[in-house]
Amino acid sequence: MKVLQSVTSTNPHRTVIGSLDKDAANKVAHLHLPLRAPIVITDLRTAEMIKYASNAFLATKISFMNELADLCELVGADVKEVAAGMGYDARIGRHFLDAGLGWGGSCFPKDVEALAFMAKENGLNPRILNDVMEVNYDRRKAAVEHVEKMVGGDLKGKTIGLLGLAFKPNTDDMRDAPAIDIAEALTKAGAKVRAYDPVSMEVARPILPAVEMFDEPYKMAKDCDALMVVTEWNEFKQLDLEKVKELLKSPVIYDGRNIYDPRLMREMGFNYRAIGRS
Repeated sequence: MKVLQSVTSTNPHRTVIGSLDKDAANKVAHLHLPLRAPIVITDLRTAEMIKYASNAFLATKISFMNELADLCELVGADVKEVAAGMGYDARIGRHFLDAGLGWGGSCFPKDVEALAFMAKENGLNPRILNDVMEVNYDRRKAAVEHVEKMVGGDLKGKTIGLLGLAFKPNTDDMRDAPAIDIAEALTKAGAKVRAYDPVSMEVARPILPAVEMFDEPYKMAKDCDALMVVTEWNEFKQLDLEKVKELLKSPVIYDGRNIYDPRLMREMGFNYRAIGRS
């Protein structure tokens, strides 16, 4: 028997129960009635497909917005306002429309790959799923390339600070975190990489041994040639940016999570770049 719940176990969007035994499935469904969420009872294969397809579709929304962000930059549109406008359409919804460095963690990469593999094994060409993965991982390469341009075209000998390491805020989860590929690419290009994350540094140390970890963001920022916002922790939204500017060797910030206002950052004198925002 398979049981799938979305969001949390105490407040799910729905509960999906896959079973070959109808009576057993009904008993499990009865146990979930107090959660007051829709219950879907189906066979094992369909339940499995619901899980994979749900996560793959959410990953697709993220990759779509990231690809759209590139177009927004070129035509002078603001991807955050585009996302807000799209989100008012009930057929689309606001969730998972944030452009940034892409998705990571355990569920999205695993489930998108599993669905694509399943399609290939059955003689299909999963073009959309393949593109979703390609767009996602290209975001990490593009971020490093943008920072390279912002510091003068060469990362060798530069010190780059990463604000955030976990794949999303409020967790220490480093599984398939964009920070890993970004840090490794920066190091390979000859940069010295520093990092600060409120909770994930102990988990990250053995994964990124070449990255110097700091116990607070201002120490990390001191004498950096550029900062990259990698995880959208609320703590980073509340930083004293004037102090950050004074500490940096050069006032360069690449905002991979669009947490700051581009107009304000430029008024403050930062060489600032966000994703999909002019």
